[in-house]
Amino acid sequence: MGMQTDVLATAVLTTTGAFTNQVPATLGRCRIKGAYIVCGTNAGSVVITDGSGGPTLVTFNSPTVANAGAINVYIPDEGILAQTGPYGTMANTASIVLFYG
Repeated sequence: MGMQTDVLATAVLTTTGAFTNQVPATLGRCRIKGAYIVCGTNAGSVVITDGSGGPTLVTFNSPTVANAGAINVYIPDEGILAQTGPYGTMANTASIVLFYG
């Protein structure tokens, strides 16, 4: 079995920007293990890139149903590696919290 790490939660991100820890300090290199997304009033998305302007790591799309609630996303195995730190670009999404290690 590979090395295990503690799983932590980012501060709530409500606008486009860098994800931070609870201090808040911008995250550096980490592995994204999951996400909790609160949907907006219409279809929306969150695009996670490796730093601002970096390559896209993952895109989360929310349903077209108005006020769809929240979405839990679980990422298997070792998660998605963000070499320089995750950055979120939000469109019609109320908020997102990443779980990382």
